[in-house]
Amino acid sequence: MARRMLTGLFWLDAVERMVRAAASSALATIGTGALGIFDVAWSGVASIAGLAAVVSLLTSIVAGTGGDPATAGFTTDTR
Repeated sequence: MARRMLTGLFWLDAVERMVRAAASSALATIGTGALGIFDVAWSGVASIAGLAAVVSLLTSIVAGTGGDPATAGFTTDTR
């Protein structure tokens, strides 16, 4: 398990997933109710996006115990 998480590809994959999760949750949080940039509650958006990134990282760490040994994914298919 530990060996899988020591590869650079694993962490690159995990960071990519974290950024994707944070961005998608931020977009969902902003929603359509905000009419302008000053109408957005940025502290709430940042809080939710940060939590989504942490959850994504924890999911990647759990996925590191199985699946493809080189990546942070649950599947065993190679790219």
